[in-house]
Amino acid sequence: MKKLFTFGLILSAFLANAQAYSGKGDQKFQVGANFQDHASGITLFYDRGIGENMSIGLQTVYLLGVDGDASKFEDEFDIKARFSANIGSVMKLPEAIDIYPGLNIGLRNFGAHAGIRYFFSDGFGVFSEVGFPIAKYNSDPVGYEQLNNQFQISVGASFNL
Repeated sequence: MKKLFTFGLILSAFLANAQAYSGKGDQKFQVGANFQDHASGITLFYDRGIGENMSIGLQTVYLLGVDGDASKFEDEFDIKARFSANIGSVMKLPEAIDIYPGLNIGLRNFGAHAGIRYFFSDGFGVFSEVGFPIAKYNSDPVGYEQLNNQFQISVGASFNL
C-alpha cells in the first residue's frame, strides 16, 4: 500500500507540472496517424507560440495506405502553414489540457483545424485533431485530387521541445 501511495504521489506531481501550452516561445512537435476517406498515413506537426494564446506552425502529411490504383508521390503528400488560437487557458481548463482551433493554407486548399492536447508530464502528451477544407484550389476534385483535400482526423503523441 505504501508503494502504491508513493507512486500516486509521484504521478500527481507529474500531472500537476504538465503544461499543454505556455505562451510565447512554446514549441511543440507532434507525430501521429492521419485518417481520411480511401487513405491513411502519417502526419507531423511543429507549432511555435507567438503570443499568450497564438501559435504558428507547419504540418505535413504523407499517405501510406491509399485504396485503389497506384498513386504518385505528389498525390499522397501535403504540407500546410498553420495558425492556431490556444484557448485552454481562456476556457479555464487545467494546464495539462489545451484546445486549439485554427486556420491553415497548404498545397491542396485553404482549411481549418481544431484539436486538443493532453500532457501527462512536462514533455509528453497525446493529441487529437480534425481538419477540413474551406476553399479547395480545384473546385471539383476527382480521383487522387481528393486525397489530402477532405475531412481528416489525426491522433498521436505530442512533445514539448
